[in-house]
Amino acid sequence: MAPIIRGTRIVHDGWSRFLIADVTMPDGTRLKREIEDHGRAIAVLPYDPERRLAVLISQFRAPAFYADGTTEVLEAPAGLLDEAEPEEGARREAYEETGLRLGSLESVARAWSMPGISTEQMDLFLAAFAEGDRAGPGGGLADEHEAITVHEIPLARLAEMSDDGGITDVKTLLLVLALRLRHPHLFVER
Repeated sequence: MAPIIRGTRIVHDGWSRFLIADVTMPDGTRLKREIEDHGRAIAVLPYDPERRLAVLISQFRAPAFYADGTTEVLEAPAGLLDEAEPEEGARREAYEETGLRLGSLESVARAWSMPGISTEQMDLFLAAFAEGDRAGPGGGLADEHEAITVHEIPLARLAEMSDDGGITDVKTLLLVLALRLRHPHLFVER
């Protein structure tokens, strides 16, 4: 017998919804569980195989600042999925945040980002690009107050950062590790 959600109560309904779920476990134990619900998301790591660099963004993240005073988080372009297909969402986010028009995407995974609290499943992609694919300024959307800074980081440095704790965002760390595993030749000195 599977657990049963007997009901939910919405305690906040904004960008995300926060719910309290009344759960009955298979042994009959009743529990209350908090759920953050905002739907699916995407993240993409754009990388230039010729120049051997990746494009990441940084921006203020209030939760990180609240937790330990971190003023900016370096991360892969990401956002909520508004489109029917995750690939379309990845291309939109990459353009809005970095100014890059991405072509083909390499799927890495669809994974739960924080299954203990959130309903979010994130589609993760790698995307090769060329210098000529920069088509816009990036920086995010002004009406969303994103204030994004775009960073081109050499792949050798990105590997060092993933090894020494310089990448603190888990989706970005996973994407960097996937790039290193799938395309190790990009990290070898020429």
